[in-house]
Amino acid sequence: MTATNNNTSSNNAVIKHGDTLTPSAQLKVSLKLLLPLLASILAVSPLAVDMYLPAMPTLAEHLNTPMSMVQNSLSIYLLGYALGLILFGPMADKHPRRNLVLLGIGGFFIASLLLPFVSNIEQFLTVRFFQAFVSSAATVVVPGAVREYYGKDTAKGLSYVSMIMMLAPMIAPSIGSVLLLAHSWQLIFYVLAAYSLIVLVLVSYYLPNASDVTLPEGPVVKKVEMSFIQRYKIVLSNAEARLDIISSMMIALAFFAYITAIPFVYLTIFEVSEYTFSLLFALNILALMTAHFTNTRFVVRKGSRTMLRFGLTLATMAATALMLVNVLALPLIYTVVAIFPLMGSISMIAVNSDALILTKFPAHSGTVTAVIGTLRWGIGALAGPILAFFYDGSAKPFALLMFFAVLVVLSCQLMIWFNNKK
Repeated sequence: MTATNNNTSSNNAVIKHGDTLTPSAQLKVSLKLLLPLLASILAVSPLAVDMYLPAMPTLAEHLNTPMSMVQNSLSIYLLGYALGLILFGPMADKHPRRNLVLLGIGGFFIASLLLPFVSNIEQFLTVRFFQAFVSSAATVVVPGAVREYYGKDTAKGLSYVSMIMMLAPMIAPSIGSVLLLAHSWQLIFYVLAAYSLIVLVLVSYYLPNASDVTLPEGPVVKKVEMSFIQRYKIVLSNAEARLDIISSMMIALAFFAYITAIPFVYLTIFEVSEYTFSLLFALNILALMTAHFTNTRFVVRKGSRTMLRFGLTLATMAATALMLVNVLALPLIYTVVAIFPLMGSISMIAVNSDALILTKFPAHSGTVTAVIGTLRWGIGALAGPILAFFYDGSAKPFALLMFFAVLVVLSCQLMIWFNNKK
């Protein structure tokens, strides 16, 4: 594939099949279509995670099981997704991406149709595990596909995809609530099945199945035959990449700490209404989207490392402010003001660290995505237990955990800076 000027609105890419580019093998692909399509693939997991949350009490009653068992289905989903990434990540470096997406979305569709028919919690957890595991085959190819289309401007492409995808977690709980009120919890999974079927059809028609990619500034990147272990060894043996991977992982810990704690912080500690909570939550989603949009405007000129450092500087100041605000037990407005820039800076750090890692390993983008995704989702699952261990009835554990995570990222990036100065 040869990507044309990424700054124009009519961006096209030529997909190269095999070693030669024949007329029949040429396929003009509009990035205006591809980016929303890739975002819709990536949105499968947020929709699957967030859309059924309002139905948890109803599910517990229907399946005659404790609420805690239904809540565990979220952890089961995260586990299945992480394990799927480990398997499918290296496969994405060996097999055509469209085949993996069809497998992943097709499996997700089947699981979504099966879930309304489960009769006990064991069946529900088993199908949810399968749903998460197989869906990772689809999502694992997205960052690599973005890297192929955007080349050195990968961070810009990832920001566009993430910005579009942010709509999923923002509206999913509301959609779930409407479907639950309109009919039943089963309808939620039927809608997920319908969504995945639409994505499946679009993928089969519009997602290129390129094997070789020619970037504007470099030679053809070929898929290399090697074992899973060899691929993981190549990625993890790079010292700078390891520090960026740790940065990505720890900023994910900060994000999941926010997701886990913010309902308790706003609703219980500050005792805001559910309506006010939804507004404050949407405000922070807006911060994430604004940061992604800002990144798309500047990352081509400034570079991913510079944008990462800008985001990290802002995150350090905001995380410090959030910690002090909650240690001093100041009113709600101070927490709101501190969280808004912190959430935006977190998204800027995440997308640029991912881009830096992906561009280091053009022949191993699937493996890189598996490493990042497994560590990110894995440490995200630890946010809840960590906050529970340090629970003291205040917002201090949440603020301190986010501050600690940002400090680790700062340490990693300072190490990279000092190493490059040598």
